[in-house]
Amino acid sequence: MRRRVFRIRSSVVEESVIVCAKDALRESACRGRAMVFTDSNVYALYRDTIERYFPGAPVHVMPAGEEHKTQDTLFALLGAMAAAELHRGDTLVCVGGGVTGDVGGLAAALYMRGIAFVQVPTTLLAQVDSSVGGKTAIDLNGVKNLVGAFRQPRRVLVDGRFLDTLPAREIRCGLGEIVKHGALCAPLFDTLWEGRDRLFDRTFLRTVVPANIAFKADVVRRDPDEKGLRKCLNLGHTTAHAFELCDAKLSHGEYVLVGMLFEGELARLHAPDCDHAFLERLRTLIVRVLGGVPQLPPAAEAAAFARLDKKNRSGDRIALTAPVKQGGYALLELDYGAYLRELTQIEARLREEIC
Repeated sequence: MRRRVFRIRSSVVEESVIVCAKDALRESACRGRAMVFTDSNVYALYRDTIERYFPGAPVHVMPAGEEHKTQDTLFALLGAMAAAELHRGDTLVCVGGGVTGDVGGLAAALYMRGIAFVQVPTTLLAQVDSSVGGKTAIDLNGVKNLVGAFRQPRRVLVDGRFLDTLPAREIRCGLGEIVKHGALCAPLFDTLWEGRDRLFDRTFLRTVVPANIAFKADVVRRDPDEKGLRKCLNLGHTTAHAFELCDAKLSHGEYVLVGMLFEGELARLHAPDCDHAFLERLRTLIVRVLGGVPQLPPAAEAAAFARLDKKNRSGDRIALTAPVKQGGYALLELDYGAYLRELTQIEARLREEIC
């Protein structure tokens, strides 16, 4: 991975520096003492790496898995930080995937009203998406990311070698966000379309990770608090989260692909400036990554969970960010009854056309 550096400024942290490089961990630049937060899977694989780059640092290990993105995990970490006697001048280093970064980032935002933290993303999804942008959160009462804060990491250290230990499902998970970025960024979509036979090739992925980070970093730089432009990054996520909350059998990235598949079809019905040829190519990419339409719960059951989405102004109006053309999106708001009916119809049509 050729060394690339991206920078995001915000009103809370002077500058967030994202380093993409082989051996990026050498550039942690931790202030004060460091404490490492990771999960059980990552610690089993990379304990020696953690000890080499952060010698003597206390380590707190959470159980691996999305189901542990909870208040119990958050407060266990905060307790460990207090027991380690971290102070405002110290740094929390989050080594792992999206769950680790979300929980660790929120803990850093809360502890002593905010301390520095560093992200070391070890999954493809975390490298291209969740580690960049400063969104931190835990799930609560069955709602994803209900409790959170914006807190930019001081550094994000992206090393492509972490991809070598990921199983195919984790690659597929990361491709969900990569395809989403491609739908929003025309040059990146062209790269993905031209490389559609190499989407699971680690060498190819190491070439597209920096382009994904560059795109997201630019969006975050222009709209750090999600007042406008940054809403584009919710592409497909309303329906994705609905299926995820209803089902929880696929990875987050796989549900993002499902969400884009359904919301692309909704866009055909409700967005006047759709590029149907582009939506066909997008559908082809999505189906290629997923290997078909996965087994899902009935769309009517999933639709009920969309009413809980935090982007909605009310439970009777469903807010969507839908793909409409290469590099373009539409913010849609549908009556819940129409959303329920059309989601069910789209489900039947996709099964017939793709399976």
